[in-house]
Amino acid sequence: MTLSVSQRIAEELGVAERQVHAAVELLDGGATVPFIARYRKEATGLLDDTQLRTLEERLRYLRELDQRRAAILESIGSQGKLDEALTAQIMAADSKSRLEDIYLPYKPKRRTRAQIAREAGLEPLADTLLDEPAQDPRATAAGFVDPDRGIADAAAALDGARAILVERFAEDADLIGTLREQMWSRGRLVSRVRDGQATTGAKFADYFDFAEPYPKLPSHRVLAVFRGEKEGVLDLTMEPEEAAETVATGPTRYEAAIAARFGVSDQGRPADRWLSDTVRWAWRTRILIHLGADLRLRLWQAAETEAVRVFATNLRDLLLAAPAGTRATMGLDPGLRTGVKVAVVDATGKVVATDTIYPHEPRRQWDASIETLARLAAAHQVELVAIGNGTASRETDRLAGELIRRHPHLNLTKLVVSESGASVYSASAYAAQELPGLDVSLRGAVSIARRLQDPLAELVKIDPRSIGVGQYQHDLSEVTLSRSLDAVVEDCVNAVGVDVNTASAPLLTRVSGIGAGLAENIVLHRDANGPFRSRRDLRQVPRLGPKAFEQCAGFLRIPGGEDPLDSSSVHPEAYPVVRRILAAVKQELPAVIGRSAVLRGLRATDFVDDTFGLPTVTDILTELEKPGRDPRPEFRTATFAEGVETIADLVPGLILEGVVTNVAAFGAFVDIGVHQDGLVHVSAMSRTFVRDPHEVVKSGDVVKVRVLDVDVPRKRISLTLRLDDTEASRGGGRGQQGDRGGDRETGGRSQGRGGQGGRGGQSGRSQGRGGQSGHGGQPRSGRGGGAPANDAMADALRRAGLA
Repeated sequence: MTLSVSQRIAEELGVAERQVHAAVELLDGGATVPFIARYRKEATGLLDDTQLRTLEERLRYLRELDQRRAAILESIGSQGKLDEALTAQIMAADSKSRLEDIYLPYKPKRRTRAQIAREAGLEPLADTLLDEPAQDPRATAAGFVDPDRGIADAAAALDGARAILVERFAEDADLIGTLREQMWSRGRLVSRVRDGQATTGAKFADYFDFAEPYPKLPSHRVLAVFRGEKEGVLDLTMEPEEAAETVATGPTRYEAAIAARFGVSDQGRPADRWLSDTVRWAWRTRILIHLGADLRLRLWQAAETEAVRVFATNLRDLLLAAPAGTRATMGLDPGLRTGVKVAVVDATGKVVATDTIYPHEPRRQWDASIETLARLAAAHQVELVAIGNGTASRETDRLAGELIRRHPHLNLTKLVVSESGASVYSASAYAAQELPGLDVSLRGAVSIARRLQDPLAELVKIDPRSIGVGQYQHDLSEVTLSRSLDAVVEDCVNAVGVDVNTASAPLLTRVSGIGAGLAENIVLHRDANGPFRSRRDLRQVPRLGPKAFEQCAGFLRIPGGEDPLDSSSVHPEAYPVVRRILAAVKQELPAVIGRSAVLRGLRATDFVDDTFGLPTVTDILTELEKPGRDPRPEFRTATFAEGVETIADLVPGLILEGVVTNVAAFGAFVDIGVHQDGLVHVSAMSRTFVRDPHEVVKSGDVVKVRVLDVDVPRKRISLTLRLDDTEASRGGGRGQQGDRGGDRETGGRSQGRGGQGGRGGQSGRSQGRGGQSGHGGQPRSGRGGGAPANDAMADALRRAGLA
């Protein structure tokens, strides 16, 4: 029995079909995942946002599969070759690869040798030799010689018959499916350096003589070898066995499987040798090549999926990092010849002052620069100094340290902040609209300051692909990557909620139910009519109809409005439930909201009705207890060690505090304050097996690490989270995972300045949990047009020539 789309997804997710059916109906009706996850729990049976995202992806895939199925049925039907058995086979196909295997014999193609042979009347010869091996091939073929049809002699007839059988063997869907899985489980990818490329392709040296079974290949190695092949350095071979076979060993297991499928065996009959040769020819010239291409695609798709997952996970950590909050902040965008751009923003993010100073080469106006910064800090009550982590970051960090030492009364805290994507924002049309009259070079300093105050609000102004927290993202499908990252941004924005009276248009665009046009309308209405006083006022916004209001209202907050509930995540549709709760306790809302003692004495079941079930009522009571709560962690700082400022200051065994700047499939990069990130290989993260480094750390986490190994010439730092480790792992190499030292192209070479600094002249930077852009949990950024490789890991790839 063929399962419906809903049934298949239900089985895969391990949930009831009714839950999937309800979610699909809501998605098809225009509801977003955040809205369904938060406000339609009764309908979906408590499916969370992760399950809903998986459901959404599988729904898209299965519907595409059904569309392809329909096209194939139509194609075969138009050829007059569709029967009940074939239809059943096509309807039962559960993947695109299986569907294409079935379709292959019927797929319109250029005239093949087999087709030409059939047209010449040679198919009966092929059938006879396959069904009656006792027949002598050459004698039987002699009866098919026909010069007028292009069959000059018996040898030509046999060649045509062989072409027919080879195509038949190669297009047997069940056989190909079986052989593909055997080759996947038993084969390996082999990589070797091309002649003359050893020197120019040294960055791929780990793969000059490399082999690994397909199922064991991690995503970053797959992406690395494919990059090496693309750049002309490596030759890749898709081998069917872990050890190469030779003809001397007899038929391979694959040839034996083909022979068994079609009843070919060597019993000493006249046609047996010819048939065995045909099987070998089919395997080596058609099937092996076809399966090799299939497995290449399979490896690539799996690696791409993992790379996108890593990027999405890091982006989520970044966006949900702890905001420094409403504190006056000075942003410093470092530079040498062009100077350090300075922007001061007040507690609300409004630009109140800008300047350019020249403390570094060639002008070296060190003292004058410090006095300028001190004057601006005093005039605008600056609390935080955010330093971009691009060129001259280290020098500018020392400048800020000197500022703090000379002017302790200013009570400043300095922090190094990722400027990844700042150049993209600076040159954008939105930046020009938001900061009219401000020079492009100064807009970056504004962004650096604001992303410290609220990373989420600032980073949504930038294409997420330009916020470099991924691996090999330039090689990934733009559609796949964008769809995944957009979903992450949408989930993060709606999880936090948005103040509708202060939010920018880009931030509003990410709210459930609001697109770019509607976001602009909200801003225009707000500018023309003043702040919204209640959620009801949103209905006055042009084009914001009932459906959009339903989707967005619960995520838009109005602090200090007419109704205290409007600043909470309680949806307006559920306000009647709150009124019943107030009636039950005989109190007004101000006397109840935030009062745990009152609320925890209530039973949620007492307020359940036909419209609002237990999950919704429970959420409402939780929200009333902590209204408008921010799911992001509390802002905290880490202090880097005094006197440890360069890689030369490091020695094995040194225990330091650092900030996780990026997490990859093979480990995590940590900024320990030496302008060069170290690598904690996945094998050095825990005493127990770690399947995914994200299980242990996230971008922005403040961690303690021990230095295992330092390679100053190659700028490699190996670290461990196991503080009692005493033996260097040489880049993470020989641990539980058996990884190749993090791989040469990424292992330990990352240069990003993540992290934030402690107070009062500490040389360090500090970071709140979650890896926000504003807190330096991001990797190093260059200024070249916002290329997404400008992060801790991607910068390592760039330095190795792989980005």
